[in-house]
Amino acid sequence: MAIDAWLLNQHRQGKHPPTLRFYEWQPAAISLGYHQRRYPKEWHDLTWAGRKVDIVRRPSGGRAVLHQGDLTYAVITSGLTGTVIQVYESVCQFLIEGWQTLGTSLNYGGAGRGYIHQANCFALATGSDLVDREGNKFIGSAQLRRGQALLQHGSMLLQQDPRLFERVFIAPAPAHPLLRADLSREKIINVLTESASRCFGVNLIPQALSEEEWHSIDHHKNL
Repeated sequence: MAIDAWLLNQHRQGKHPPTLRFYEWQPAAISLGYHQRRYPKEWHDLTWAGRKVDIVRRPSGGRAVLHQGDLTYAVITSGLTGTVIQVYESVCQFLIEGWQTLGTSLNYGGAGRGYIHQANCFALATGSDLVDREGNKFIGSAQLRRGQALLQHGSMLLQQDPRLFERVFIAPAPAHPLLRADLSREKIINVLTESASRCFGVNLIPQALSEEEWHSIDHHKNL
């Protein structure tokens, strides 16, 4: 997520174009919302598959998210207008259309103020989150704005192990939409990338980070 924050800063300064990213987590990790201060101390002692579960802080808000078996997306852009919810909807449209192509229908959640009392981001679905037909939260998203520049990123539950989820949140793991067996992560990313190109009206060009950019990211995440 240090890459997300760096890309937002670069884009705000006019040094980097709008960006779409997809990434996974190794080892498993728990990301905390930027302003989230309360969480169980036991999380610092968690291990999974023989490795310590990392605890990291997101540059964006929201509650804790367990990253294991999920797929994270990030959109860095600018120039979007409207209310916070309208901007969420502008960005999320590519997720809705892409997952519809993949056979999963998604709609917006509608949780109220009780969300702030939950440690677990996936315990409730707000108006900025996407749920399946049964109301199960499938994609949780959060935003960070810097002037006119925007970072929106979120987690898509794909193949999370319910045993780790239950250890972390002391609650049953959320139900997942019924994903087809032939849906590889590569296929999901390709379909969502094509959907983003259509929804945003852009030609997305794959590009790796340079050695100089990696150095800059490492420098800024330690400031």
